[in-house]
Amino acid sequence: MPETVVPMGLLCGGLLCLGLLVGSFLNVVIYRLPLMMETRWRRDCCELLELEPEKQEAPLNLATPNSHCPQCKAAIKPWENIPVISYLLLGGKCSSCAARISPRYPIIELVTGLMTLALAWFFAFSPALLGAVLLTWALIALTMIDVDHQLLPDDITLPLMWLGLLFNLQATFTSLNDAVIGAMAGYLILWTIYQAFKLITGKEGMGYGDFKLLAALGAWLGWQMLPEIILLSSLVGAICGIALMAIKRRGKEIPIPFGPYLAIAGWLALLLGDGSYGSVFARFGIHLL
Repeated sequence: MPETVVPMGLLCGGLLCLGLLVGSFLNVVIYRLPLMMETRWRRDCCELLELEPEKQEAPLNLATPNSHCPQCKAAIKPWENIPVISYLLLGGKCSSCAARISPRYPIIELVTGLMTLALAWFFAFSPALLGAVLLTWALIALTMIDVDHQLLPDDITLPLMWLGLLFNLQATFTSLNDAVIGAMAGYLILWTIYQAFKLITGKEGMGYGDFKLLAALGAWLGWQMLPEIILLSSLVGAICGIALMAIKRRGKEIPIPFGPYLAIAGWLALLLGDGSYGSVFARFGIHLL
């Protein structure tokens, strides 16, 4: 399929605005999806044990209830929900009760906007750009949920894997054969490491969500990129883990989520990788044997 030519300025402006808007929605996903899962787990447990729920819980999903201040419960007006701009105009405070608004919200909006904008330099206006945008947004949501809850929801990882296979039906990022092998190998590699670590130490070194995330990255980028993603994520994870223990005096027994490092490595492989082992490192002058 021929690529559609779109003026670079229009493409960049559109991607930045779209990314900022989606970043606002991702804040909702990051906050509410774990709560929705917890509610579902409690309901399932009550049904399994044949117990009546202690109380009738208010409906909670990505659309209900409307956005509101967690302190005074005042509804957030549409003009108070403009990405980044509203936070600056409000001075980082609720307009009703002056409670402090976490700077994390505009940061996620801005990061999502900039990461979406960055894709314009690597992909022309084509199905590959659409796929890269969707993958980027999913990785941002997974990263923040894992940071908060040490959890990589199936609600995101599994659809992400199937979506990668769907895009590669037309070899958008890699051949369908390589994508299918990548999905299988991505899961089995970390599953094998998990089982070996558990057998040797008697402890669980990672969660099943990590297996599914690597499977999803394999489905998008192909099996050839898996060694690079694993090596890069392990390197970044080791550096960040040591830094956190030194700065925050965290003990080695405190779990550090691995999902964010897989997401970072996968995104770099999406932008800089070309399917050959060591390609991301080579861009930075590091040559692997």
